[in-house]
Amino acid sequence: MTNLALAGATGWTGRAIALGALAAPDVNLKTAIARSSAGRDLGAALGVDDLGVPVFATVEEALDGVDVLVEFTSHAAAKAVALAAIERGVAVVIGSSGLTAADFAEIDAAARTAGVGAVASGNFSLTAAMMLAGAELAARHLTHWEIIDYAKSTKPDAPSGTSFELAERLAEVGAPQVDLPVDQVAGHPSARGATIAGSQIHSVRLPSFIVSTEIVFGGEDERLSIRHDAGGTAQPYVNGVLLAVRRARGHVGLIRGLDRLLLNDEGAREDSTL
Repeated sequence: MTNLALAGATGWTGRAIALGALAAPDVNLKTAIARSSAGRDLGAALGVDDLGVPVFATVEEALDGVDVLVEFTSHAAAKAVALAAIERGVAVVIGSSGLTAADFAEIDAAARTAGVGAVASGNFSLTAAMMLAGAELAARHLTHWEIIDYAKSTKPDAPSGTSFELAERLAEVGAPQVDLPVDQVAGHPSARGATIAGSQIHSVRLPSFIVSTEIVFGGEDERLSIRHDAGGTAQPYVNGVLLAVRRARGHVGLIRGLDRLLLNDEGAREDSTL
C-alpha cells in the first residue's frame, strides 16, 4: 500500500486524482494540501461526504507517514512543493507545467542526494505519452518538424508543458533542419514562434480549447502530423498519475516523461486502462 499526499487536491485536476486514488485498492490517500481548505476534511472541501482525509495548508504539515507526494499546484509553487517533499525523503510526482530545464535539474539533484525517486510529465494522459513516443520515433527518420500547442485563452504559461517536454525530448534525438534561420526572416521573425530546445513552437490561446499538442513533420512532397487533444475533464490524467505513483519509489532521481514509464516498465500494461 502506498500512502499518498496530494498537493492541489481541490483543483480541477487534483479533484479527479483524489477520487481516483480513493478508488485504487493499492493507494491510500492519507493527506491533502490546499491552503484555502486547510483544517477541513477533503470530502467537505470537494462537496461530498467526509473522506477521512485531512487538508493542510503546507506541504511540511502533510508528510507524516507519506510515501509519495503528488503535486498539481501551479508553475510558481511546483518546484518548492517538490523540493520540500524530497527533503523529507518522500518521492514526488510533478504534474504542474511551466518548470524549466534548470528547475528539473535541481529537482533531480535533490532527489539523488536524498535517495528518492521523482516523476515529472508535461501531460499524464496515456495517449499523450504515446504521442510523445511516436514523435520521438519519427524524429529519428525525418529532418523537419515544428510544434503547435493549443490551450484556453486564460492559460498562464506558454508554451504548454506537453509541447515544452516534447521539444526537449526531440532535442535528445537531434535538432530539426531549418532551411531559413528564424533570425533571417523578413518582416516579423517572432511570427515564426519561439525556439525551444531547437524546435519552433507556436502557442495558440483561444476559448474552447483545453490542451492540444500537434507536431508536424515535413518531407519532400509529404507531411506527417501527430496530435493529441484533451477533452473537457481531468479523467484522462488519473491513470497516468496512478501509474507514476506506483513507480515513483522504484528508482532514485528524476524520470521525465510518462512515456518512459510506459515503454520501459513491463508492468505498465497491468497498471493502465485506456
